[in-house]
Amino acid sequence: MAKVYVFLANGFEDVEALIPIDVLRRGGADVVTVSIVEDSQVVETAHGVQIVADAMFDDCDYSDADLLMLPGGMPGASNLYDHKGVCKAVLAQFQAGKKVSAICAAPAVVLAQLGVLDGKQATCYPGFERMLTKAHYTGDLVTVDGNITTAEGPAAAFPYAYELLSQLVSKEVSDQIAEGMRFKHLMEK
Repeated sequence: MAKVYVFLANGFEDVEALIPIDVLRRGGADVVTVSIVEDSQVVETAHGVQIVADAMFDDCDYSDADLLMLPGGMPGASNLYDHKGVCKAVLAQFQAGKKVSAICAAPAVVLAQLGVLDGKQATCYPGFERMLTKAHYTGDLVTVDGNITTAEGPAAAFPYAYELLSQLVSKEVSDQIAEGMRFKHLMEK
């Protein structure tokens, strides 16, 4: 079973975390939501929704991660980048050749500033592409370059989630989940 850690910081974009969490869990991935808020498992989204994370940052060992996932939103993405532990975990994951993903502002605010996107193709929320100075901005909903998957913003949350599920479980399972959630039907209209 694929192991996924999703880092949650105050101010994260609700759907950019919750849709991928939902889709990945439906597809059989072991998803652990991780609060990076000091002394609290409760994390507040960009829209004031309070989420109780599964674990605290310091209580996890990320060496078993198949994927580290970074939701976007502001100031959520900045809060992720300001957390030294998140930055260290993301760099270790990337340097080990393992999967890292980010959506919306997080590809630019976190991954680009860490050098993870240097020479890679990537996408992010429009306006943040100016921070992708050493990456090749695609402007696509979802961009995969090796072990890095990036996505544009809230509307990309479903395609992003299905792409990650395809990578972690299988395309067949991803397609089944997408069909069951009526995503394929929506895209045919």
